[in-house]
Amino acid sequence: MEVRGKTFIVTGGGSGLGEATARLLAASGANVVIADINEERGALVAGEIGDQARFVKTNVSDETDVKNLVSTALEAFGGLHGAVNCAGVGIAQKVLGKQGPHLLEHFSLVLQVNLVGTFNVIRLAAAAMANLPPDEEGNRGVFVNTASVAAYDGQIGQAAYSASKGGIVGMTLPIARELSAYGIRVATIAPGIFDTPMLAALPEPARQSLGQQVPFPRRLGRPAEYAALARHIIENDMLNGEVIRLDGAIRMAPR
Repeated sequence: MEVRGKTFIVTGGGSGLGEATARLLAASGANVVIADINEERGALVAGEIGDQARFVKTNVSDETDVKNLVSTALEAFGGLHGAVNCAGVGIAQKVLGKQGPHLLEHFSLVLQVNLVGTFNVIRLAAAAMANLPPDEEGNRGVFVNTASVAAYDGQIGQAAYSASKGGIVGMTLPIARELSAYGIRVATIAPGIFDTPMLAALPEPARQSLGQQVPFPRRLGRPAEYAALARHIIENDMLNGEVIRLDGAIRMAPR
């Protein structure tokens, strides 16, 4: 699918992987609708991009919010051709810790945002994409989801996060198979250790140590590298139903 002239939703677009993706898509000639729970950051990124961008404060797990997000894309730019799902949260908590069992509400929150939120965007955006006329290759739309290497190599304390990201991995193929009837593709990126706001609070020595765990390159991943892969998935029509690890060959240790 050609990026230029198309319209894409980017959830979590106010920072990190989503921000880098929104900026790259806009620089490539696309319109972007930035969804984020952080109104200040989302509005800032959209404002810096300019006329090609809109910001919609969005809780991705809320049906009304996502319906409004999709409607904004249609009203502002006349169509919706793709969505990059980067919105997510992470909570580190042991199943049995010093404070007792893992809080059930924390487990539910992570699944609600990461897994249910991703599915919520897919189902509502796909309904809008299915009404588009196909291009010469039969394309109507494309989804790029964000899992994590934690879906495969989850560490101690990552039960909730790994479960949520494993769910995204698990639903990629069945949704791709179903939406193929409409000319809509679905693929997922599973990043390793990336330099995002989740790691920003760590001391620099700790960040350096994490980067040194990556076989090559021995550093944290850059959001621009995620964005470049997301754009390539959009542009490469044969990438469908696939999960791609973007991790420098890291395999996470238990802790």
